[in-house]
Amino acid sequence: MPEIIMGGVVALLLVASAVLWMLRPGTGVAEGCAAPDFALVDQNGRTHRLADYAGRWLVLYFYPRDNTPICTQEACRFRDDIAQLNELDAAVVGVSLDDARTHADFARKHQLPFPLLSDPGGNVAAAYDSLLNLGLVRLARRHTFIIAPDGRIAARFDKVDAARHAGQVALTLRALQQPGISRPAVPTRQS
Repeated sequence: MPEIIMGGVVALLLVASAVLWMLRPGTGVAEGCAAPDFALVDQNGRTHRLADYAGRWLVLYFYPRDNTPICTQEACRFRDDIAQLNELDAAVVGVSLDDARTHADFARKHQLPFPLLSDPGGNVAAAYDSLLNLGLVRLARRHTFIIAPDGRIAARFDKVDAARHAGQVALTLRALQQPGISRPAVPTRQS
């Protein structure tokens, strides 16, 4: 009997360790590195590439699923703050593993004025160290990257509070755009 209990405890610890490892914050795409290239289709069937945004700021945000409460809140906050982000010469683009038709329904339902890119294979999410692979279930992690006009990662957000995130992105963009400031004035990477 003690061997069975001990075996169960060991199995439980192994499973818990594996889950914690899969949920760890990403570390592969660091600030200052070149942003990984992408070519993904949006909710309208249009292909978007990183090169399409050369010369302007890009807010590339990854999110798990359309039509879920937190993802909806995050998308709607970006929608509500789009004028402020546009004033900062920043385009906003969302990415998840959902298909383009699901994105189209989500964007229409919530009147989202920015592209939602479909990454069904998770390849772009993986390139940005934002793929959560739980075996049968794969999702994009809730990460955001601010990509500078030169194509480099200027800021990375691993911990996102959907209710405040769009405002934090705007503050970080303002700080990044100040002459002589090489790093954002607000923390962007939290553990």
